[in-house]
Amino acid sequence: MFKKHACYLSICLLVAPLVATADELPVEAVPIVSASPLQQALAALPAVCPHLAPHIDAASQSRLQAFYQQQGDVALWSAERRQALQTQLLLLADDGLDPTHYSLPAPDATANVLCSDIDSSRQYLQALQDLHYGRLQQSRFEPLWHAQPPTRDPNTEVLAFAATGLQDMTQGFDQARPSADLYRSLRNTYSTVRLQPLPHWDPIASGPLLRPGMEDARVPDLARRLVSGGYLASAPTGKLYRDELVKAVKAFQLSHSLQADGVIGAGTVTELNISPAIRREQLRINLERFRWLAQDLEPEGVLVNVAAAQLSVYQSGIPVWQTRLQVGRAERQTPLLKSRITRLTLNPTWTIPPTIMREDKLPAIRLNPEYLRQQNLQVLDPEGRPLAPEQIDWARPGNILLRQEAGPRNPLGKIVMRFPNPYSVYLHDTPSQPLFSKGPRAFSSGCVRVEQPLMLRDLLVTPAERARTDELLASGVTHEFRLATPVPVLLGYWTVEVDRQGSLVYAPDIYSRDLALMKAMGATL
Repeated sequence: MFKKHACYLSICLLVAPLVATADELPVEAVPIVSASPLQQALAALPAVCPHLAPHIDAASQSRLQAFYQQQGDVALWSAERRQALQTQLLLLADDGLDPTHYSLPAPDATANVLCSDIDSSRQYLQALQDLHYGRLQQSRFEPLWHAQPPTRDPNTEVLAFAATGLQDMTQGFDQARPSADLYRSLRNTYSTVRLQPLPHWDPIASGPLLRPGMEDARVPDLARRLVSGGYLASAPTGKLYRDELVKAVKAFQLSHSLQADGVIGAGTVTELNISPAIRREQLRINLERFRWLAQDLEPEGVLVNVAAAQLSVYQSGIPVWQTRLQVGRAERQTPLLKSRITRLTLNPTWTIPPTIMREDKLPAIRLNPEYLRQQNLQVLDPEGRPLAPEQIDWARPGNILLRQEAGPRNPLGKIVMRFPNPYSVYLHDTPSQPLFSKGPRAFSSGCVRVEQPLMLRDLLVTPAERARTDELLASGVTHEFRLATPVPVLLGYWTVEVDRQGSLVYAPDIYSRDLALMKAMGATL
């Protein structure tokens, strides 16, 4: 530990030039010096610590001032405490963070003790912030819209973790580390994987669909690839795509969110050919995504993984039910957002959004005059009054609406779960049930189609609300039903997680977002 008196002497000597300048000021200009030497140094970093000042912006400076004030404005980093900090910084590698980003100043008896202490505190606070909130700004890479802007104060939370860490460094870092099982389970896996040598596999050549029982020159390469990935114990000989290999392919497809039919097409080949280095980096960047996500997770509510097209319902922080989804295709992506499900539309009509009307419906109407009748579409003016289709100039239809009445062919099905958002997206039923067996399931225009919407409804409502909505559904009449208790809903995006059996499950990067994150996190591929 520091000898307190020697430490204060050092600090006073370091800031003495700042105080001495006061003697040269007119009497009326001499300030009353009440701040501690540490606070004076923080207020005059360019003069006291010129090498350090360029690395500390105004926000970091303010946080350092609050941190030292919280700790009584004394130097904090004894040799013992620095060693404990260094140990925790090295463990950040298991979180997918680079410990070299938080390098502590080298011990040096001739160094400026005050500046060294401030620099250690700077790296300490930055490490805690990055561990809790993420090193990168989510808003820059994958913005997530909030119905209610977060009210938490990051500085307050980081300073709380820091105060704990000064007493017990392991506990302080563990408090900062997200507690969500999504994060912890992936971290445990990554901490093992990152230390293992990368496997090697050669790419599988493209070609025609390969179905079970067919012969193909690529079969030996496929078998070796599945052995390298742990899906097959040993590679069978020959070019016949036999049952043993088909079973391994189905296991691979299932663990990569693909249609597990054993048929090898372009999508399966793409996933097979992703390199081991990329696969390892996927774990790392999704730890960053889970740091972002942890800020918006609630113990109760609906969680959607857009990449995997999967919905989970959480109760008391535990996923109690899951179902498959259909999400927006790449050119019409499902947005990321946090909101609350406030109402259900039962037996919904469908007012066609402007983009879909412009890009899909109007071209179809121009090609086929019977399209409106076939699709049960009604033409309305902006006030909702019916218009005669034959009186519309479909080359220049003007400000009209198209609405499809409730019924079995309505693309919204029987029920819609609505939540405030600026994108006009929602969760809904769909008549396109066969598409749920596909993978990946990026088929919609941005909204989220739910495979089992009535089971989801059951988990959102009380027994009395369920009975009432059943009555309203049976009537066939469109009805808006407001929930007594709104339910949180979070739409996120991640491309790998650990399932309940402890196995990695990947999702195709349907919106091509992984590579940008890998580069920003400093991946060497």
